[in-house]
Amino acid sequence: MTFEETGLKPEILKAIAEMGFENPTPIQEVTISHLITSTQDLVALAQTGTGKTAAFGLPVINNISMQVKEVQSLILCPTRELCLQITRDMDKYSKYIPGFKTIPVYGGADITKQIRELKAGGQVVVGTPGRVHDLIRRKLLNISAIRWLILDEADEMLTMGFKEELDAILATTPAEKQTLLFSATMPLGISEIKSKYLNNASEISVGKRNAGAENVEHHYYVVQARDKYATLKRIADNYPDCYAIVFCRTRMETREVAEQFMADGYNADALHGDLSQAQRDQVMARFRSKQLQMLIATDVAARGLDVTELTHVINYSLPDDPEIYIHRSGRTGRAGKSGISVSIVHLKETGRLKQIEKLARKKFERKMVPGGDEICEKQLFHLIDRVLNVEINNGHIDKYVPQILEKFEDMSKGDIVKHFVSLEFNQLLDYYKNARDLNVKTEIQRDSFSRNDRDAERGGDRLRFTKLFINAGKKQNLNASGLIGLINEYSNRRSIEIGKIDIQRKFSFFEVDSNYEKDLVNAMNNAVIEGHVINIGKVESTAGQQATSEGGGSYGRERNGGGGYDGGRREGRREGGFNDRGDRPRRRRN
Repeated sequence: MTFEETGLKPEILKAIAEMGFENPTPIQEVTISHLITSTQDLVALAQTGTGKTAAFGLPVINNISMQVKEVQSLILCPTRELCLQITRDMDKYSKYIPGFKTIPVYGGADITKQIRELKAGGQVVVGTPGRVHDLIRRKLLNISAIRWLILDEADEMLTMGFKEELDAILATTPAEKQTLLFSATMPLGISEIKSKYLNNASEISVGKRNAGAENVEHHYYVVQARDKYATLKRIADNYPDCYAIVFCRTRMETREVAEQFMADGYNADALHGDLSQAQRDQVMARFRSKQLQMLIATDVAARGLDVTELTHVINYSLPDDPEIYIHRSGRTGRAGKSGISVSIVHLKETGRLKQIEKLARKKFERKMVPGGDEICEKQLFHLIDRVLNVEINNGHIDKYVPQILEKFEDMSKGDIVKHFVSLEFNQLLDYYKNARDLNVKTEIQRDSFSRNDRDAERGGDRLRFTKLFINAGKKQNLNASGLIGLINEYSNRRSIEIGKIDIQRKFSFFEVDSNYEKDLVNAMNNAVIEGHVINIGKVESTAGQQATSEGGGSYGRERNGGGGYDGGRREGRREGGFNDRGDRPRRRRN
């Protein structure tokens, strides 16, 4: 099918032809003709990067009446960035339709300007749920006459906590309208919106649900947790032309990685929730224009960042939710291009990686972390290719050539090449001289990873690990992943290596890298989590552990009676205390 066959107006066809549109993507092919000819509500399931904006934007522009002065279409999306991206696309699609106007409204920006634009009038409003709800509540945005309500990335809006705003907005829309719901997944909340607010909706799905994009390769490296940053640097060095987003799990980790990465001379910057909107816009503008080669970001910060030419997505930390991995990997391999999704994992994450692999329905390929010789060779020939392909400015260079040749007259061609290469590469060669192997030699699932295996993997160095006690256990809904989450949160690091974990009824034992023992004890001791005062300390001997297990010894006493956990496992999970996923707990200090 061609765009001409969809029934779009000539003005729209002319605009998208100038944009380089040739044939509709699968979601566009299925959606555009339906929306031009039908008023039936629609639920469309498609992954990020499949051309959803054109799928709903083109038919809406096609059907809008330029004689009607009220807002005729409301498009809701989860983030400011996506709001602006949709607005830019709608402006391009409607380039040859005189008077057509799309108005963006979103939080974190001057509302006064947005109010002025609304009063001036427009056919389409694109907005985030919070700002749209605020404007409706103030009676500054009138949506009583809309003919199309579009929910773009509806699952993300629910994930970000916009359910109340969505319910309030949907409840005020006219009954006679066409609702279009676009989502990558179909969680329970989306099903509830469909059943409550859509009428006899048709459902279409493009591609397999939650499946990874076909033109994205999935690679992973297995290393020790302490070697993750060194591995990231080697990946960056091994792909000199990579244009990538590096996903971290927390703001703290994002800042740490980005600051160290930039300090080590890499062309990168950070994107996280602690940035002001002006700082965020500046970073994103530099990344879109490729002034930045790598962007270090959290999932939340990267939402709405629409970049079509990414060569790599790098998972510095695997997400807790496997579906988030699918969203991440879908950011590369767009517009018919190929891409690579890379994961840096340690031994305890290999089981989770298998779960993600199953969900993505793609085979993940283990790669070996490149060594120094391999990286230097890759960088050397990348330089040679740049030299061969550089544009020569003969007008300015010619006059210097005789003097240059005179300086090199006593040197052979080979020696000249060696001098130029050494000028560029001496520092890199020195850095990677005798570089150690970062690869873990065997992949072992955490559940079957015995003490002897750990000893062998760590080179038999048991003295590095200190056994600690914490006065929380199964009674407080603490499990291994929850304990790891606490350690990550209170240490403000994610590279601390953790050994054996033993969860008892009212207390637990765990091994931690001895280098961080004192910092962790100081950070966690006397902290209060959900009303429970944490008591943590070093286990001096096996006898001490036995005494504690029997209810004696200084480590066995609970303080404050373990208050705040009366809700049981379900309540603990809901309130963000000790839970099954290791999420960061809410906390306060004494």
